[in-house]
Amino acid sequence: MSEPTAGELLEPEVVATVRGEPFAELPRDLYIPPDALEVFLETFEGPLDLLLYLIRRQNLDILDIPIAEITRQYMAYVDLMKDLRLELAAEYLVMAAMLAEIKSRMLLPRPPSADEDEEHDPRAELVRRLREYEQFKEAGSDLDNLPRVARDIFPASAAAPSLRPATRAPQVDLAELLAAFAEVLERAQMFSHHQIQREALSVRERMSETLTRLDGERFLALTDLLRAEEGRAGVVVTFLAILELLKASLVELVQAEPFAPLYLRSGALMSEGEGVVV
Repeated sequence: MSEPTAGELLEPEVVATVRGEPFAELPRDLYIPPDALEVFLETFEGPLDLLLYLIRRQNLDILDIPIAEITRQYMAYVDLMKDLRLELAAEYLVMAAMLAEIKSRMLLPRPPSADEDEEHDPRAELVRRLREYEQFKEAGSDLDNLPRVARDIFPASAAAPSLRPATRAPQVDLAELLAAFAEVLERAQMFSHHQIQREALSVRERMSETLTRLDGERFLALTDLLRAEEGRAGVVVTFLAILELLKASLVELVQAEPFAPLYLRSGALMSEGEGVVV
């Protein structure tokens, strides 16, 4: 560590810096006014506030104020204000005069008839003003305790982002899925189809079949030819074939008696005296 030089040892200590300029000592002609710095330990908003403070501090009844003691304490505070700031003591002096007047009126004797009359109490007006002031002060304190914007609460504002409404997909469970699948299968059965091929029926073929059967049998009942299991189309084709054979005289229609069953036989087998030929 190097030893300090002679210039460093002679450099004065800076006690203050004003506008960037260092000062080694305070100026001897510096004047500090008496009111440059004042410290208020207790402040009141007016004479009624001071009276209310004195009453509350001693737990006095506001309806029965000891005027003498309150006046003494009040005047002590007024004297203190005179020493500090005379311009603030004006309204307090008015209240001091009122307290002195009330004190003097209470010292005067009152008529016996008015001893219990509250209207003749010199303290009545002061008590009324104190009670009203107390109510307003409590209301103001309650209002001050409410949350205040920029002190207790800070409103926030933010622009809402642009959102597009989205439709949420419904929740589908396994039972609903199976029910929908069964409904689809049921509808699918309604669209099932099969190919129908129409049977080709020929009157000429049925005529040949009828003649072939008559060649092997002497008589053939008409009901045997018209078979219901062939359906309407088969019966119609067979009947038309029989009519064509009768028209061509290739077969004969025979009936033994009226209302008897009808029979067919080949036209070549017809002989005299056998039944009735239709």
